[in-house]
Amino acid sequence: MANYTAADVKKLRELTGAGMMDCKKALDEAEGSVDKAVEILRVKGQKGVAKREGRSAENGAVVSLISEDKTSGVLLELKCETDFVAKGEKFLAVANTLAAHVAKTSPADLEALLASEIEAGKTVQAYVDEANATLGEKIVLDRFAQFSGGYVAAYMHRTMPDLPPQVGVLVELDKENAETAKDVAQHIAAFAPKYLTREDVPADIVENERRVAEATSREEGKPEAALPKIVEGRVNGFFKENTLLAQPFAKDNKKSVEKVLEEAGVSLKRFARIRVGA
Repeated sequence: MANYTAADVKKLRELTGAGMMDCKKALDEAEGSVDKAVEILRVKGQKGVAKREGRSAENGAVVSLISEDKTSGVLLELKCETDFVAKGEKFLAVANTLAAHVAKTSPADLEALLASEIEAGKTVQAYVDEANATLGEKIVLDRFAQFSGGYVAAYMHRTMPDLPPQVGVLVELDKENAETAKDVAQHIAAFAPKYLTREDVPADIVENERRVAEATSREEGKPEAALPKIVEGRVNGFFKENTLLAQPFAKDNKKSVEKVLEEAGVSLKRFARIRVGA
């Protein structure tokens, strides 16, 4: 097996605009060398590879699609090179078509999505490659979220009035409550929590925060006897900043998001937040 990682595949895609499977095959052939893989793709005549080398796709849009009964929804990011293309009808049509395809097929992951057929005999990757050629820029699809089963809602935020939404949030509640869903989704858009609860934070990250808190406290000359309490306080501060339920609610910072949900009589099952290029 060739010695390369998912990060290498992503880097090769960003450098060339070639499809994921083409990138993997090129890295296999190049024995893991990204530079050699670029040459292989160029020799094999991938559309626009030479022209797209070094370009970055950091503009784009986030689109959402919620089912009529509000029990399922999709959030999808499509990236391009310039804001000029991002706000164009053709680019947004591609993004919305892709979101509709996700809603219809429920792919397991990005690789499954790109390999699935969006039209008879045409994969999603081929469809995105066509958009590359039609729009004249590198077009990248590498993130989406799909929820189903509860009450699903989306909030889309424009950072600039003349651009499509750059931040999108998808939330799933255990029961219908449109107002609370919108309030919490707006909070997530603004405060960017990384996790839902403290139990969702990986143990190695918690342990690292604990080590940093202890080292910082010692550097500050805190009394040895007080260290355990100080460290625990700083770790709790990390949880409060990074876990949604512990964050002070945007509209009333005297309450936590967990308290707001509790008062509304609902629970938040999961959430996804996508910001273009982040």
